Amino acid sequence: MTKTRALRALAAGVLLCAAMPTAAAQTYSVLHSFTGTDGGDPFAGVIADPAGNLFGTTLGGEAGTVYKLDQTGLTVLYAFTNASDGVGPVSGLLRDAAGNLYGTTSSGGHSGEGTIYKVDPSGTETVLYSFKGGKYGWNPIAALIRDTTGDLYGTTGSGGTANHGTIFKLDKSGQTVLHSFRDKPDGNNPQGTLIQDLPGNLYGATAYGGALGFGAVFKLDTTGHLTILYSFTGFGDGSEPMAGLIEDTSGNFYGTTSLGGTSNAGVVFQLDAAGMEKALYSFTGGTDGANPMAALVRDADGNLYGTTFAGGLASAEQCPSGCGVVFKIDPAGTETVLYSFTGGADGANPTAGLLRDTAGNLYGTATRGGASNNGVVFKIAP
Repeated sequence: MTKTRALRALAAGVLLCAAMPTAAAQTYSVLHSFTGTDGGDPFAGVIADPAGNLFGTTLGGEAGTVYKLDQTGLTVLYAFTNASDGVGPVSGLLRDAAGNLYGTTSSGGHSGEGTIYKVDPSGTETVLYSFKGGKYGWNPIAALIRDTTGDLYGTTGSGGTANHGTIFKLDKSGQTVLHSFRDKPDGNNPQGTLIQDLPGNLYGATAYGGALGFGAVFKLDTTGHLTILYSFTGFGDGSEPMAGLIEDTSGNFYGTTSLGGTSNAGVVFQLDAAGMEKALYSFTGGTDGANPMAALVRDADGNLYGTTFAGGLASAEQCPSGCGVVFKIDPAGTETVLYSFTGGADGANPTAGLLRDTAGNLYGTATRGGASNNGVVFKIAP
């Protein structure tokens, strides 16, 4: 199941119930409302350069866009043409020191199975690789990571030898499939961005598969051996993790699951170095949020920040199951709602994670709402 299909299923099944207080002294502002002609439906979040300019992708426009947002406004750096250059950039971006942007499109390319692309600072796009489908993988929807030598790593949601997705590497010699998922017991449909440790091991999650079919957290070592660190049970520990992981200095991993937990509205979890999983917070599906689909960010005090696709405030027209929230989870597991989307000009239904700067400002996107109902880029100032 792709992320866009999962969104429709989740939006149809959330129940509103409990009430949660929102945080005081948070200032929310819309930095840009997409019009449709400059893009729309920003499923991915934003990244920043050293000057504080923001970069991201949208699915809207003819076939998707890559954009830059600075103090003067939004500039479309590249608009995909619905051809061999790629279609549907669901994933976020990666930026190198020279200002080149790297990403994936979920379809398009020479075989229609997706691409890996580069957009240089002048706005010129280069297709670095077109997925071939089959055992080589197809439908890449996660952002890329890059090692110190410039090699790129990522995942495909489908394809591989068992058609349950792959982990791949792209270097100067071409694409290499590092692992093909087999559903049970090793996972199915990786949708989140990978992380890499200093020795070069890769870590991530699959939305499905694992020992019980409810998703798994995995490690792929430098020899190509994959280890399942945890398989979700579908109950209080969570189910269907659609995002990647973050890691602290003690080797603990943190992430989200879109379902499961005490109310089947998703959880924020911790997985320690011994493989013990703990649900730090279970969403109720009420005003505290529901269905987190994105990775977390963590501050120096151990607070976790993220978004939920649903829950929060309901809008009968825009999002009857709730328009989503921006939340904070402290180390004690207490949730604070930093902002609840209304479905109007402020946006609705965020699917991407947040960017946090050194001043504590949070930046993100919402897929819907805004002045033209094509989504927004927002900022929350502490």
